[in-house]
Amino acid sequence: MLLWLLLLLAPGGEQSGVVPKALLLLDPPWSTAFKGEKITLTCSDSLSPAPAVFWYHNKTPILEKASRLQITQSGSYECKTQGSSLSDPVHVEFLSDWLILQVSYPVFEGDQVVLRCRGKKENEIKRKIYFKDGEQLSVSDSDLILNSVFRDSSTYHCTASGATVLIPWNTISTPQKIKIKELFPPPLLTVNPSQPIEDSPVTLKCETHLPPQRLHIQFWFRFFRDSRVLGSGWNNSPELHVPMMQTGDSGSYECEAKTTTNNVMKRSLRSQIHVQRVPVSDVTLEIQPPEGQLLEGGNMTLICSVAKGTGMITFSWHREEREGTVRSLEIKTQHSLSAELQIHTGKEHDAGRYYCAAANIQGPILSEWKRVTVRIPVSEPVLTLRTPRAQAMVGDMVELHCEALRGSPPILYWLYHENVTLGHSSASSRRGMSFNFSLTAEHLGNYSCEADNGFGPQPSEVVTLSIIGPSKGKMALITSKATGGLLSILAFAGIVLLVHYFRMKRKTGEHSASGRPSHQEPFHSESLATMELQPVYSNVSPGDTNLVYSQIWDLQPTKENPAKRPQKYKEPAVIYSELRQIRTYDTVEQSSSGSMAHGNATENYENVLCA
Repeated sequence: MLLWLLLLLAPGGEQSGVVPKALLLLDPPWSTAFKGEKITLTCSDSLSPAPAVFWYHNKTPILEKASRLQITQSGSYECKTQGSSLSDPVHVEFLSDWLILQVSYPVFEGDQVVLRCRGKKENEIKRKIYFKDGEQLSVSDSDLILNSVFRDSSTYHCTASGATVLIPWNTISTPQKIKIKELFPPPLLTVNPSQPIEDSPVTLKCETHLPPQRLHIQFWFRFFRDSRVLGSGWNNSPELHVPMMQTGDSGSYECEAKTTTNNVMKRSLRSQIHVQRVPVSDVTLEIQPPEGQLLEGGNMTLICSVAKGTGMITFSWHREEREGTVRSLEIKTQHSLSAELQIHTGKEHDAGRYYCAAANIQGPILSEWKRVTVRIPVSEPVLTLRTPRAQAMVGDMVELHCEALRGSPPILYWLYHENVTLGHSSASSRRGMSFNFSLTAEHLGNYSCEADNGFGPQPSEVVTLSIIGPSKGKMALITSKATGGLLSILAFAGIVLLVHYFRMKRKTGEHSASGRPSHQEPFHSESLATMELQPVYSNVSPGDTNLVYSQIWDLQPTKENPAKRPQKYKEPAVIYSELRQIRTYDTVEQSSSGSMAHGNATENYENVLCA
């Protein structure tokens, strides 16, 4: 039977640039034959026999160029084609012996070997015995099969016996040695890249190849580091991928390859792999929010990054407490090119200069300083009125001052009078804004202000400016918050004036013309109903008919119902104060006549007990 095996390039052959060998086959597949027999040689370099072949017998070229060559002479035969190099030599023997031992060709490691004991006159042979190194292996009239042979230096022969015309005979074959070819060379372990960098992927490859006659055999592979098996052990892939090599992965590496059928196993030479570490460089600090503008109560992220660096990197963050003093905030060690530090609920003391550092081999590399500014939203401003005296008069200079007690500058202020803008200004600090004016009746009403530093405007409380009746050609100023009652404030002011009036009257009226004190006794409360009200003080003829004024009345006894006068009381017991708003339709004459109708006035009366 003609042995046809496909010739394929050995794995890795193209990369190494080695031209594959031509394949030389025998038919029949025996390297020993009787003289007079013929053996056909076939030379190929691809999927089919080559069209032009160069033949050699004992290194001498043969003129024959065909892909097949019949031979009858012993010797060493080789061939080559235009696309291949010289084949392995095949030694063929043609023997004139009566008995020969044939060995199957070719034989590779782990193969089964067929031994055939053959005589010229097979029909006369009665018994065959096979021997190895002179020792009997088997008695068999058929072929002898040796399983899984490896490199073997033993010598084999066979004997045959029979009888001719009742004469027994016995003959022996020429001894033969089994020529076992290497099934595959020891694998070569390659590393790509050859000088791996930490954190970079690496591919380990276990390279070997099979002869063209045994390309159907499959391999299993496994890898070792410092004699320890890597991964899950045997695998049908000749490559092992390591996604990220670390410095701890440095060591001595090997690989093994074995066939799946005949269990031929070989190990590569050891290869030392040193994983290099890249030191950190170009350390930078990034702050979020951008430009280090931290809002009070908000969150801040400090991101420390390196442009290069492998392995575990130690990051640290630092803040300048005061000039020459630095406080370490936190340290993190992790396998990445950046790390983050979170600062929650930022406060005013978080402002200042920051830097970060990174290290993986030697001393830390520092980033540049970055400044963090804490922005404080403006607080509700306070609107205050500043006057030159306790009670300002018309014509006095009055200052309105709006100031926010908290807030990052610059702060923009607005002043409003009855919701109309008086003015605005920007302050680079928290000193606030002031507005000055000469007091007139037109300045009456509600005032407010507003402050804003970019985080939303904050309004102040409303302040109300009011004026009460004339005093020596001037008007007294009264202010209150808009939520208060204006009439109650004016009533209080009238009472104060009334008490002051009676105290002055007492001092001047206690003495008569003769120098003795003039006794006045208060009236009893039960006689108030019959008393006649006598005005003793009245604010009349105000310049602005819209102003509030007061009338003060003294109580005098009538003739019809005189009151008792206890001797120890000298001041009136009860007085009345009348508060009335001048309506726009009241004329100046009506206001100054003093003849105000009691029917209208009684609605504004209030009883006040004097001390």
